[in-house]
Amino acid sequence: MIDRYLTEQRWTLVERKLPGKVGDPGCSGRDNRLFLEAVLWIARSQRPWRELPAEFGKWYTAYTRYRRWSKKNVWQGVFAALAEDSANEYLWEDGEIRWAPLRAVLNQDAPSKDGRVAA
Repeated sequence: MIDRYLTEQRWTLVERKLPGKVGDPGCSGRDNRLFLEAVLWIARSQRPWRELPAEFGKWYTAYTRYRRWSKKNVWQGVFAALAEDSANEYLWEDGEIRWAPLRAVLNQDAPSKDGRVAA
């Protein structure tokens, strides 16, 4: 079983930003939450789409949906909404999803007197 990232609070932040929900014109997505978890897994693991675990569904279907949402500029709104959560570890930057684990940021050395962080 894969660890899930979207808590109820995070899901509430992004749910209304996603296309394909009940009430939208056209088809509704089968499971937007599971799909978003799949996209976050890809960003976090940095694995190719073909290695998407089966519990997320077919990799090609997820990839195709990801590309459609990219073309519709959906991701900017999703990650802007997620940014409202102070513990969020994902962002949209330069047309890509970036994973910046909070624990890595919190474990960094404190800045020196000149403001630089020791490497």
